[in-house]
Amino acid sequence: METNSPFEQIDELRIDTAGKQFLTEAAKWTTFLAILGYIGIGFMVLAALFMMTVGASISSYNSMMPLGGSMVFSLIYLVVAALYFIPINYLYRFSSNMKSALRSNSQTELTKAFEYLKSHYKFIGILTIIVFGLYILAIFGVMITGLSGIGR
Repeated sequence: METNSPFEQIDELRIDTAGKQFLTEAAKWTTFLAILGYIGIGFMVLAALFMMTVGASISSYNSMMPLGGSMVFSLIYLVVAALYFIPINYLYRFSSNMKSALRSNSQTELTKAFEYLKSHYKFIGILTIIVFGLYILAIFGVMITGLSGIGR
């Protein structure tokens, strides 16, 4: 004789009207935040291009100021913009799939939307761990540099 627990019998999750309203509101806000993110990334790319242009024109007038300084900061801005693009894109895909899923009552689109949300938070979490690691390395580097100067 086989006994089934109530948790094994439920194969689907149902979203009531209030849940749909909350998800619709969340999708609207994530669309807004994603668009702001895309605009911010655009400004970062423009700033990087501006730094490259200004750095090139300054280095042509002053041989003591090489192009390297502005080029390094420009590349850092471009790398950060690329890193920001990935989670912002996941956020936008979540919002567009969520809106579509709620309009059409599509379970597959709802699942895809939550997959993008999971990817968004996973990327943000990994990026946060990496940044904290870099902060710790920088703090130790400054401490070692400071301690090495004490003995002189």
